[in-house]
Amino acid sequence: MPGTSPRGTYLLIADILRNEIAGGGFGEGLPSEAALMRTHGVARTTVRRALETLEKEGLIHSAPGVGWSISDGAERRPLIERITDLITARELSVGDSLPSEARLCEALGVSRTALRSALSTLEGQGVLQAVHGKGRFIRALPPHATDS
Repeated sequence: MPGTSPRGTYLLIADILRNEIAGGGFGEGLPSEAALMRTHGVARTTVRRALETLEKEGLIHSAPGVGWSISDGAERRPLIERITDLITARELSVGDSLPSEARLCEALGVSRTALRSALSTLEGQGVLQAVHGKGRFIRALPPHATDS
């Protein structure tokens, strides 16, 4: 990757990969991390950060022994948006408990790591509240849920 970027090289690689995925350039699977390192001339850490960014968006997922795969069309929306849609679809209100991480992972088809990252973001936005030993609860309705 020539030059340095004020935006972060991993974000530039994520943009390139996102465009190739949208254009159908990879079929169902992405090249290996080593191949991406050679293609973009960067370290493995940079490639992994780019891949993790796309995983958080729900565009790709990792399977042990298989590598990185393109997620199906239903999973192309950002994970945070899919979680807030789930809150709206289940008609949860302030004070209601969110389903367990295991159930959310199964329903959304994502890894626990990606789910926890999205839930952490929603906690930071004040939508969810985590209570140790009790789970997560709706603290405020997502902005687009109240727009109707």
